[in-house]
Amino acid sequence: MSKTIVIFGFHAIQAQLDSTPEGFVKVLTLDNRNDKRVNQITSQLHQLGIQTHKSTKQQLDKLSKNQTHQGVVAEILLPTLPNQDELIGFVSRLETPPLILILDSIQDPRNLGACLRSANAAGVDCVVINKDGSAPINALVHKTSAGALNQLKIFQVTNLARTIKALQQENIWVVGLDGSTDTSIYQIDLTTPTALIMGTEGKGLRQLTKQSCDQLALIPMQGNVESLNVSVATGISLFEASRQRLV
Repeated sequence: MSKTIVIFGFHAIQAQLDSTPEGFVKVLTLDNRNDKRVNQITSQLHQLGIQTHKSTKQQLDKLSKNQTHQGVVAEILLPTLPNQDELIGFVSRLETPPLILILDSIQDPRNLGACLRSANAAGVDCVVINKDGSAPINALVHKTSAGALNQLKIFQVTNLARTIKALQQENIWVVGLDGSTDTSIYQIDLTTPTALIMGTEGKGLRQLTKQSCDQLALIPMQGNVESLNVSVATGISLFEASRQRLV
């Protein structure tokens, strides 16, 4: 049975509408709101045969768990994420050198959503997350990703070390971001088929994941901070790969 989540706010609803309108289960709008913005999105929904229903503020507050919903809330279907076999099939069909983001046990849904947003902006081919240990795809991930969740090809795997090995067999060079190395991310050629792995908040890459990498790299830093937030580090690393590929 397909899982559903509740999303809210005009941006989230519009992103779903633009990418996967067939995923809407129901859409609720605030009963006393009748302005241009709500009428515009309601009209778009109706043109696609998606009905909306009026609801009270109390009902919308409850569905959104008191988050800012702007008077529009929707229940949507989450598609089942494809697995490792489908990942390898997808990668093997790419006609340009792949750029893959692997997220190893990102547990904060805001960080996960922010990483997905950076991945979309940097033009990655796909994202890989591990099934156990990662934050589930939920409304907060959807909202933080700012619509990127709907645009990305995301794969979910059960054994990350095994997936890394399978990617290496496809001639993907696997680079793990880790502060214990002396090699800068700026010293690595990221124009070749590459998978970048980002570790969990606080602890970074798990030991088995680290041992599975072809190479480790760090982001050089000044000042007295020991590490960056994982979503910030993800953005820096992906945009370095993007910069190299655009030269």
